[in-house]
Amino acid sequence: MIVIRVKPTPEKRRAFAEWATQQRPKVRTLSSTSFAVPPAAFQDIPEELLIGSMVDGHRYVSPDEDAAAPAVAPLAFTDVVEIGTDEEVGEALPALPDEAYAPDAVALDASPMPELTDGEETAQAAEDAAGDHQCEDCGRPYATERGLAGHRRQKHPEGA
Repeated sequence: MIVIRVKPTPEKRRAFAEWATQQRPKVRTLSSTSFAVPPAAFQDIPEELLIGSMVDGHRYVSPDEDAAAPAVAPLAFTDVVEIGTDEEVGEALPALPDEAYAPDAVALDASPMPELTDGEETAQAAEDAAGDHQCEDCGRPYATERGLAGHRRQKHPEGA
């Protein structure tokens, strides 16, 4: 069954509950603060009970309230203000030299880490993984008992 969730403001909750119990069938509650209103009954809710309420997670805006709100004029392109022209704002930042934007300012082959050979990579991985716990079956070192236990369950289930 599709329902509209209405959470009236605390001041209007009692009046909303009175309205809900007068409906046939009665409007059910979802919690101590919200009601499950059938879509057919939603249109019968008095406007003053809905103003300020949360309806399906959104604040209910009355058509009267919406019409009474002052219209906000959109900004025109001519309303753009140039920043930094006032002397009170401060000095402009100095321009960067043209060399900073040169296409060859940064070498394309620059890498943050030196390249490792296969033997160095294996030694580096063993050094990174070195720990107090070593697998009895394959000799692989682990930093924690938990890491070793996970390895043994996955790689050597028959010996675990």
